[in-house]
Amino acid sequence: MRIVKDAEERKNEILDVAERLFATKGFDSTSTGDILAEVGIARGTLYYHFQSKEEIMDAVIGRMIGQKLAGARELAKRRDFSVWQRLTLMIRALQAGEGGDALMEQIHKPQNALMHQKIQERLLAGMSPLLTELIEEGVAEGICHTDYPAEVAEMTFLYVNTAFDTFAALGEAERQRKMTAFIYNLERLLQMEQGSMMEVVLPLFQGEPSEK
Repeated sequence: MRIVKDAEERKNEILDVAERLFATKGFDSTSTGDILAEVGIARGTLYYHFQSKEEIMDAVIGRMIGQKLAGARELAKRRDFSVWQRLTLMIRALQAGEGGDALMEQIHKPQNALMHQKIQERLLAGMSPLLTELIEEGVAEGICHTDYPAEVAEMTFLYVNTAFDTFAALGEAERQRKMTAFIYNLERLLQMEQGSMMEVVLPLFQGEPSEK
């Protein structure tokens, strides 16, 4: 008996399968035929929802990034945490948040280069305003200073997402050096006393956020 599903349910089913295939096989090695076979639908049904594999990829990325940014926005509102605690938690949420984690682990592979680029662009566009607001809050509280909060936010995000792309694979000495360099340079960008962020930002890479 043919099973009829509503449009949104079918669309999400296609995205679920595509996300899993992109994560395991890579975007370049996954065909629309692979997706059709897994979902068990006709090509016409697929094209009713998506015109191409690239459009499916955009929808997978949009859904995944939407989930991560929603989590980051909630963390940004947590007034029970300090400005730098929230910044720390938000960046950590991008590295290990809900949704798309299997795919995020695979995007550095050559066959996923296009996905990697699109994910980074979407994250930058979504995270920069949130980080800018936190930095502006820090300036208002007098704990840092910069005339360029948006630019510092962008540089902070880009640095974290490039310098720490392969962080887990590094040796302990190299990880420690990268962590120290990141904190040192962020303090300089924000015209803060050297070492004042160490106990707050260091847990971004080592464990739970500091309660200070």
